Amino acid sequence: MTFQAIVNGVRAGARFCQRTIGWNRLALALSLCIIGIAIVVLHRMLQGIDIDDVFYAIRTTPWPDIALAALFVAAAYGTLTFYDFFALRQIGRKNVPYRIAALGGFTSYSVGHNVGATVFTGGAVRYRIYSAHGLDAVDVAKICFLAGLTFWLGNATVLGLGILIDPEAASLIDRLPPAVNRIIAIVVLVVLAAYVAWVATGARAMGRGGWRVRLPNGRSTLVQIGIGIVDLTCCALAMYALMPATPEIGFLTLAVIFVSATLLGFASHAPGGIGVFDAAMLLALTAFDREELLASLLLFRLLYYIVPFTLALLVLGVRELAGAVGNRRFAVLPTIDAAGPLKSEIDRRRRG
Repeated sequence: MTFQAIVNGVRAGARFCQRTIGWNRLALALSLCIIGIAIVVLHRMLQGIDIDDVFYAIRTTPWPDIALAALFVAAAYGTLTFYDFFALRQIGRKNVPYRIAALGGFTSYSVGHNVGATVFTGGAVRYRIYSAHGLDAVDVAKICFLAGLTFWLGNATVLGLGILIDPEAASLIDRLPPAVNRIIAIVVLVVLAAYVAWVATGARAMGRGGWRVRLPNGRSTLVQIGIGIVDLTCCALAMYALMPATPEIGFLTLAVIFVSATLLGFASHAPGGIGVFDAAMLLALTAFDREELLASLLLFRLLYYIVPFTLALLVLGVRELAGAVGNRRFAVLPTIDAAGPLKSEIDRRRRG
C-alpha cells in the first residue's frame, strides 16, 4: 500500500466522520471522556493523601534539583521559540527577526498552556505581536499550523522510539500488553517515515486558496522533528530532576510516561492539562510514595506553567504599556501648520 493510498483512506474516513458526527462534537466527546476518566482516577489516587506530608516533601526537595529542573524548563521554552522562527521562515516571512519570533513563541505558548484552547489563545497572542510586523490573520493561522505540526512530529518520534524500546512503560498508562504497544510504535514510526519520504519527493501543500500552506520538504521536516525532540527531552528531564529519589526509574521509562500523560492533557483541552496529566502520572507511577510524587508534580507545574505564565503576562503588559505611552506622547504634540518649521521633525519622530 502506497502512502498516497493511506492518505486517501484517511481523507475518506475524515469525510465520513464530518458528515455523520462532526469534528466539533467528536472532539468535545473525546475531551469530556478524558476529563471524566481523569476525575475518577484522581479521586481514587488522592484518597488518604496527607497534605502536610505533601508540603513537607516540597520543602525538603533539594534546591540543586529544583535549579536543574528550572534550567531544563528554560531550555524547553527556548526551544519553543524555534517553533515560531521555523514557521515564519517556512511561510516566507524572513523579515521578522528571531527576537520577535522568540517573543511570539514564548508568550503564546505560556498563555496557551495555562488558559487552554492553545490554538485560539496562542493564536490571539501571536496575532497581537506579529500584526505589528505586517502579518495578517492568515499568516498567523499558518504559523499555528506549522508549529502544531512540529509538536506532533516530535511527539510521534519520541513516543514511537520510546515505546519501541520500552513498551512496558506505555503499558503503565494504556494498560495494553507490551507486545501490542510495540506494534503500535512500529506503525507510528512507519507512518512517520512514510510522511518524511512523501514530503521529500516533491512540493506538498495543504489547504485551499489563501489558506494553502506549503509543507516543509524532507530536510526541513527532519529539522522540525529535531526541534520537537529537543523540546520534549528538556521537559522530561525537568520532570526527571524533580522525581523522588526512590525507587529508581530510568529516564526513558519516565520520558514515555511523561509524554503520554502530556498528550492526554493536551487532548483534554483542560488548561495546562490540569487533572488529566496529573492523574496519568499518578496512575503510571504507583511505585512511588504518593505524597512525594504529588509534590514533584506540583513543583513541575510551578516551574513549567506558573512561572512562565507570570513572566509572559509581565512581558505583554510592559509591551502594551510602552506602546500606549508612545502613542500618547505623539498624540499630545502641538498641532502646527504644515509649513511650520517643526513639521519635518515631528514627522521624523512619528516615523521612528
